[in-house]
Amino acid sequence: MLASGYRVDFGGKGSNQAVGCARLGAKVAFVASIGRDNFGKMAIRLYREEGIEIKFIQQTSQRPTGVGFILVESGSGNNCIALDPGANELLSPADLAECDSSFENARVVLTQLEIPVEAAEAALARGRSRGAMTILNPAPVRPLPQSLLELVDVLTPNQTEAKVLTGRDPEAQAEPENMARDLLRAGVRKVVMTLGERGALIVSRSSAKHVPAVQVRCVDSTGAGDAFNAGLAVALASGENLDEAVEFAVVIGGLAVTKEGVIPSLPTREFVEQFYRGWGKKAPKWLAQTERAGA
Repeated sequence: MLASGYRVDFGGKGSNQAVGCARLGAKVAFVASIGRDNFGKMAIRLYREEGIEIKFIQQTSQRPTGVGFILVESGSGNNCIALDPGANELLSPADLAECDSSFENARVVLTQLEIPVEAAEAALARGRSRGAMTILNPAPVRPLPQSLLELVDVLTPNQTEAKVLTGRDPEAQAEPENMARDLLRAGVRKVVMTLGERGALIVSRSSAKHVPAVQVRCVDSTGAGDAFNAGLAVALASGENLDEAVEFAVVIGGLAVTKEGVIPSLPTREFVEQFYRGWGKKAPKWLAQTERAGA
C-alpha cells in the first residue's frame, strides 16, 4: 500500500491527555514509565515545555519508550493505529504507591489502558480514596474486572470499546444507550460514550442525554479522543457538572480534528476562548480564570 507522507510526532494516550489538560490550564502531575532513549528524552523536554510535573515519571533501560504506528486515510481523516506499549508495560501498582503525593490535591484522576490493567486500577483506587473524580478512557480496549469498573466515576468508551467491554462482537449492531446501561450495571457510575461526528452520549442510572458535535472540517481524527478526555477532565476539575463538561469536551475533540498530528492539534486555553467568540457562543466562566485546576 503506497502512502503519501511520513512524519514522527509525540504520542501515547496518557501523554496526549496530560498535554491536552495542561494546555487547557490544568495543573498536571503525570505518572508514567518511559525508556532511556531518544524518544524518552524528547518526551521529557515536551513535558517541561508544557508545564507538566515530571517528578513522577520513571525512566527505564529495560524497555524502549512506547510507540504507535498510525495510518491516516486522506479525505476522511480516519485512522488505524498499531501500538507497542514498550516501557508503559512496566508501570506497576507499586510504582503508583511511590507516587502517592501526586494524588494529594488532585480533583480529577484520568487514566487509560496503554498501561497494565493493574496499574490503571491502582490509580483509580488512589483517586477514589482521596476524593478525586475518577475517569477511565478504556483504550486500547480489553475486558475489565468488575473491581476496576466499580472505581470509575466516568467511563469514556467509543462504541467499539463499549461492545468489547459488554461482551459483544465488535462488528455487531448495538444501541449506544443499551451498552451504556450494561456498563452501569457492571459498576461504573456514569458513562460518556463518544460517537465521533455525532458527538457524545451521557448516560446515568436515571437519564440519557445526547450532546451533538460541533461542525468542523475533519483533517486528522488521531488524538480526538485524547483531546475530548482532556477537555472533560479539566472542565470537571474546574467545577462544571457532567453535562456542561461533556459539552466543553465535544468542542475540544472537534477542534482537535481540524489539524494534522496530535500534539499540534491539542488546543490551548486561549485558542478555545477565541473559538467560542468566533462561534458566537459564551465560553465557560472558568476558562478565563487564572487559577489552575488539578488533574
